[in-house]
Amino acid sequence: MMLPVEQQITFLYTSDLQQSAQFFELVLGLSCVLDQGGCRIYRIVGQSAFLGVCQRDDVQIDGQSVIFTFVTDEVDAWYQHLQAHQVRCDGEPRLNERYGIYHFFFYDHNGYR
Repeated sequence: MMLPVEQQITFLYTSDLQQSAQFFELVLGLSCVLDQGGCRIYRIVGQSAFLGVCQRDDVQIDGQSVIFTFVTDEVDAWYQHLQAHQVRCDGEPRLNERYGIYHFFFYDHNGYR
């Protein structure tokens, strides 16, 4: 039996918290629900899913270690929105037959996709 879990937070590190905050707030439109100085928590879905972004000077990101996924029916609209903000993407939206998803990947300034 699994014990109850009320919320989930995924934490990412950044060497420039201010630049990350601008990306998550201005480009992605996420709401910061808690600013702890060196770490900001963003609401992703309702009251249960959050993203934490924390300042760290020794950040090493290989682009493969974490994939943070947004699930939406508006894949094409998100792609156009990110292109308008000059966000690096891995290509246009496409069907992945293996997983039965229509998707694309985008990268923040740290290299997270």
